[in-house]
Amino acid sequence: MKQNYLIIGASSGIGAALSAHLMQQNQVYGTYFKHEIAIPGITAIYYEAGQPLDVSALPDVIHGIAYCPGTIQLKPFARITPEMIQHDVMVNVTGAVQCIQAVLPRLKAANQASILLFSTVAVQTGFNFHSLVSISKGAVEGLTRALAAELAPRIRVNAIAPSLTHTPLAGSLLDTPEKMENNAQRHPLKKVGDPQEMAELAAYLLSPAAGWMTGQILKMDGGISTIKI
Repeated sequence: MKQNYLIIGASSGIGAALSAHLMQQNQVYGTYFKHEIAIPGITAIYYEAGQPLDVSALPDVIHGIAYCPGTIQLKPFARITPEMIQHDVMVNVTGAVQCIQAVLPRLKAANQASILLFSTVAVQTGFNFHSLVSISKGAVEGLTRALAAELAPRIRVNAIAPSLTHTPLAGSLLDTPEKMENNAQRHPLKKVGDPQEMAELAAYLLSPAAGWMTGQILKMDGGISTIKI
């Protein structure tokens, strides 16, 4: 039986790859902001982080939601401003909270439902110039665990913590062959993240197949957080 999934940020990167993957056997509703969704069959909804989510096009039952928007601002700590923090928190945390709250009645209407968030490897592994992104994504990891406790047993909540992945969000870090190779070599598996591989893990976590997994932060990072070679 087809299930109904809502992908926040379905127009590019991991969100687009996840939407295309889920569309093979499910009904997908996706939001876009700057770029329209190019995947046929998806019900598109305009959404800007920090603004109310229009749920009028959604069915009464949603089986899973993935919140995919993110930010990458790599700055020396001394150059971080309150405005930068507010922006990152708005996109990564406040937006996730608002979207989950908006669809929570529809998630509760499902027999079993799931929520998927995205963190970063930089939260649990310290990297230079990653203070800003670690602030907001650290909050995402806390939210993941707190919601998993509050919404159990009928709604599961998990998060993926990727390392650098080849998406438009990371474009400035991977926009030359030299940058791509240098970043690949930093990882034990000698490559940067692939959105399609991320999408497969994300789809699994959203699906009933992961029905005994909740409150987890899964590292999909090419081994960079745990291996030195």
